[in-house]
Amino acid sequence: MGIDVGLGMEATRCGALLRELQQIWAEVGESEGEKNKVLSEIERECLEVYRRKVDDANRTRVQLHQSVATKEAEVASLIATLGEHKLYLKKDKSVVPLKEQLAAVVPVLESLKGKKEDRIKQFSDIQSQIEKIRSELSEYSDDDKKANTLIVDENDLSTRKLNNYQAQLRTLQKEKSDRLHKVLEYVNEVHRLCGVLGIDFVETVHGVHPSLHQNGLEQSTNISDRTLESLANTISNLKAERKTRIDKMRETMESLCKLWKLMDSSEGERRQFNKVMSVLISSEEEISSPGALSQETIEKMDAEVERLTKLKASRLKEIFMKRRSELEEICRTAHIEPDASTNPEQTNEMIDSGSMIDPSELLANIESQILKAKEESLSRKDIMDRINKWISACDEEAWLEEYNQDSKRYSAGRGAHINLRRAEKARILVTKIPAMVDNLINRTFAWENARNKPFLYDGGRLISVLEEYRLNREQKEEEKKRYRDQKKLESILLKEKEAIFGSKASPKRAVSLNRRTNGYRSSVNSSGLMTPNPRRSSLGGATPELLTPRSCSGRYNRYFGDSRRLSATQLNFGDDSLSTFTSISGSEPESPSLGSICTTY
Repeated sequence: MGIDVGLGMEATRCGALLRELQQIWAEVGESEGEKNKVLSEIERECLEVYRRKVDDANRTRVQLHQSVATKEAEVASLIATLGEHKLYLKKDKSVVPLKEQLAAVVPVLESLKGKKEDRIKQFSDIQSQIEKIRSELSEYSDDDKKANTLIVDENDLSTRKLNNYQAQLRTLQKEKSDRLHKVLEYVNEVHRLCGVLGIDFVETVHGVHPSLHQNGLEQSTNISDRTLESLANTISNLKAERKTRIDKMRETMESLCKLWKLMDSSEGERRQFNKVMSVLISSEEEISSPGALSQETIEKMDAEVERLTKLKASRLKEIFMKRRSELEEICRTAHIEPDASTNPEQTNEMIDSGSMIDPSELLANIESQILKAKEESLSRKDIMDRINKWISACDEEAWLEEYNQDSKRYSAGRGAHINLRRAEKARILVTKIPAMVDNLINRTFAWENARNKPFLYDGGRLISVLEEYRLNREQKEEEKKRYRDQKKLESILLKEKEAIFGSKASPKRAVSLNRRTNGYRSSVNSSGLMTPNPRRSSLGGATPELLTPRSCSGRYNRYFGDSRRLSATQLNFGDDSLSTFTSISGSEPESPSLGSICTTY
């Protein structure tokens, strides 16, 4: 409509000008031919101007079409590159003029170009991070880094590809974090092992990679495959060294313990290695004390072994004498004979000759003898207690006999009441002696049956002593009975004599007569007590002595050497029975003659 109005206005103006031109021509008198010629020229010129304007307009339209098409193509390419198809929606070209189309596509194109630049920067950053982490993981050289210069593919900058790179980056970052933790774990393990072994940690990890002990910002911790492999090998070598040292120290400690036991070392000598011993009884992984397995500790243990080895020969005699004394004390207390295989003379001779067996075996032998002696003493304890009670009762009996012979025992002297009370208790105790002896014999028989060997007391068989004591006691009781009967007879004869002759012997002469008739005389025993000494009586009977272990222990060798007696060998703890043991069911050996008893109690 605007064009039509414009053309109408133009036609009005052109008509006015044509009318003015015709007036001029009329005034001038131009011919019709000239007028037509001018009008033809005017028409031609007008057509040329219109043509030119149409051509210009057509070119402008083509350019606009090309610009719109080009920009739309760029937009399409950027959309394809960025993968964002929803950013630009095409409109119907038949409705929208070209300039509007161009005005609409230009901002979209600029926006897409900006997004492309940002996307390229994102891709570049992510790829650089990826390559950096890869280089840290695989430890590229400088030449490798130059060869792997980043080139961003601008043909595919899609979000999908960006997300793939980001996922790849996150995976590498996690692997880097895991590697870093693994390296730190390895370094801590190396530090712990170096501390236990007493090895320089800095020097050890420097051999793997310098960055492992440098905390500067200019160098980060190396986490490459080669570093991890080197750390793993270092840890393996340190653990192998730890095992080697533990084995060596345990072997050395075993030698030390043997030497300590062999040489009876004091607690002070052992105390300096208590910490080492507590470490060695732990498992390998539990050992964490700094310097616990250091070379210095090993050298210290070796030096102690060498020192004790040099002192071993000089202290063996002292140690064996101490053990032998302990064995002899146990045997003395239990009244058994110690084994002669470890007597001091033989042991010293073996040590001096240098051809002795292993000292540990010899020590183990004497320790075994001590142990068996203790066991033997424990098994004899009940019988030994009863023997001691029997001996104590015999002591009281001897004292009572001496007390009964004291003519001043009822005097009102100092301490007389104490002796009276003791005498009363002694009389009661003496009446129990036969039961004591019978019970002791029964228990001794039971002990011998249970162990199939005789019960020896200071080398002699206890049963023989008890049987002889019982026999002698019975003989003594019979002798006392005969003595009382004889005394009664003498008293009757004396009364008859007095009745016939009317005279009476003086008391002093009667006592003298009685003493001569009884055949007893006093003697002092080893304990200082006055005891009656039996002699042949006028009736021709013998007054036997009461034989106890205390009174006849010095006579066992001679007594048991008699061919009529039971043969008893020296007590050997390696043999639980004696071949010469006589069965309980058999007859007891014949008692010794009274004349052979040489000691009084």
